[in-house]
Amino acid sequence: MKRNIRLGMLVICVLLGLSFILSSCDLSMPVGVVDTYINEQGELVVIYSDGREQNLGLVVGKDGIDGEDGKDGSNGKNGLNGVDGRDGVDGRDGIDGKDGLNGKDGKDGKDGEDGNNGENGEVIITNNGTAIQVATAKGLRSAVSIACNFTSTTQQGGYRPGSAGSTTKEYVSAGSGVIYQMDKSAGDAFIITNYHVVFDSNSDTENGVSDDIRVYLYGSEVSDKAIEATYVGGSLYYDIAVLYVDNSEILRDSDACAVSIADSDAIVVGDSAIAVGNAQGFGTSATVGVVSVDSEYIEMTSADGVTAIKPRVIRIDTAVNSGNSGGGLYNAEGELIGIVNAKIVEDGVENIGYAIPSNVAVSIADNIIDHCYETEVERVQRALLGVTLITSSSYAVYDAESGLVRIYETISVYETTEGGLAYGLLQTGDVLVSATLNEETVRITRQYHMIDMMLDVRVGDTVYVNILRDGQELTVSITITPDCISEY
Repeated sequence: MKRNIRLGMLVICVLLGLSFILSSCDLSMPVGVVDTYINEQGELVVIYSDGREQNLGLVVGKDGIDGEDGKDGSNGKNGLNGVDGRDGVDGRDGIDGKDGLNGKDGKDGKDGEDGNNGENGEVIITNNGTAIQVATAKGLRSAVSIACNFTSTTQQGGYRPGSAGSTTKEYVSAGSGVIYQMDKSAGDAFIITNYHVVFDSNSDTENGVSDDIRVYLYGSEVSDKAIEATYVGGSLYYDIAVLYVDNSEILRDSDACAVSIADSDAIVVGDSAIAVGNAQGFGTSATVGVVSVDSEYIEMTSADGVTAIKPRVIRIDTAVNSGNSGGGLYNAEGELIGIVNAKIVEDGVENIGYAIPSNVAVSIADNIIDHCYETEVERVQRALLGVTLITSSSYAVYDAESGLVRIYETISVYETTEGGLAYGLLQTGDVLVSATLNEETVRITRQYHMIDMMLDVRVGDTVYVNILRDGQELTVSITITPDCISEY
């Protein structure tokens, strides 16, 4: 309506100017305007009472061609800027298409699919855009709610459990998990969760882990849809545990899927962070935020309430609550970047949560499956090289091509332990450049690269470490032996 009014005013202004010109021509032979029209070229034609026609030139431009996928609409001839097109779904506003003067505004460009400015199909995240919905849906399909049933017996006056002098209570711990591997046809799955979800130091079980674990798929969080799960193994230090589901008809008949996993080393500050989990035990839900710190170490007390641990985590501003523990943290493509495990709870602190990086969580899960599944072992088996590393320098690098900033560190050997695998091979002052395991090479640009690799090695593997020593590049090989393996 506003555009029509503007168009009408332009036409009226032109006609008033024409009347002034005509009235100043030849007063002795007055000539009147009989009719006017606009031809196909947008030109104003005037018909006079003496039969003459006069073409006054272009006054109305052709409509600008509609912009597609958020791209600019083609400019109308001599046209003015059109009104802004509406935002494409998940896209930023395209540059205004230019309309012809008095021409109709070009229609809004069609939404580019997850487009960045409607171009190149790059993903742009908004809190209510399709990209977030699709990414969250992927997370929901791989998410489970977990209920762990515990019994705890308190003995009084030296009586044995179950006697008249003891009290037994039953309680449930609620948490979350992620389907890591799944054989849909068999109804089998391995599930990653936090160790503190399935462990309670007051439990009557010998290892403190619940012997009655139930998992629920998203949308099926009711009692008759409970799926029994068994404990495979876990780590108090890393706060990761693996569960196993065997021959579940509910799983076979569902739309559940194994999680897609991202390289958590590639995340940067500002990346989208979608948490999917069983917050407050109310059932699976999702919250959205960003990565605040891509990698840091925090000091906390482990699940036993005694042991001090210092895990490596991703810091996020995504809202997480009790019950989110063990649930997935996903990026804008719905890929797993972490396992939610902690948050700061104190006055004056808002939305500081933490997640175990996906690379660490997956390495631990694979370690547990390799060493604990269908064995008597229940703990992570990690190799120790007997070397202490330090960060000798740290700096941020801006990548002009991607527009991103990343932190790089120079990692050096501080000391080696006599008798350790690295003793006599690595020396104080050596700068670590890269490490190769099973033909896969990792550039060591952060201290954790070498530390995390020790979760992936197995007895008999050889790690090739490329170093700089006194300005020369060398490669040392370290073969993993049984005596360097420790349980965590």
